[in-house]
Amino acid sequence: MTTQASFLTEEMRQQAIGLEGPPVTTEVEKGAIIKFAEAIGDDNPVFNDEAAARETRYGGLIAPPTFLRSVASSRPELPFDFPFNRRLDGGSEWEYFEPVRPGDRITAVARIEDISERKGRLGLMIIMSTVTTYRNQFDQVVATQITTGIAY
Repeated sequence: MTTQASFLTEEMRQQAIGLEGPPVTTEVEKGAIIKFAEAIGDDNPVFNDEAAARETRYGGLIAPPTFLRSVASSRPELPFDFPFNRRLDGGSEWEYFEPVRPGDRITAVARIEDISERKGRLGLMIIMSTVTTYRNQFDQVVATQITTGIAY
């Protein structure tokens, strides 16, 4: 197996960094929150019992933090051909700011934060860091997600 010596140029990096995918909006439904909490086995009443949730500081149902994994997002389009067809999830880091509630319209926008290359056991790899910002209908940031993707 022959491996490529290098793929990514500084010009390509500069073209990619800062690119955003189109905004994608999802309306959060009460039933989706309850089903999600059931699916992950979280029996916290703030996620699945409307009457009990009204008695909490939130004043009603909210979504579990990991619920945002089920919200649609888009991927920024790279402005150059990308010959790597294998992908690995290098992990995510989340930061939460506001609760997500039934009826919220969450808009997700993904932006390329960084892109680099390195050689690994399987050959040349491209490592891309993407920041997805989730905003509600009031333009409040409810969460950010930093994702590392590896292509080889």
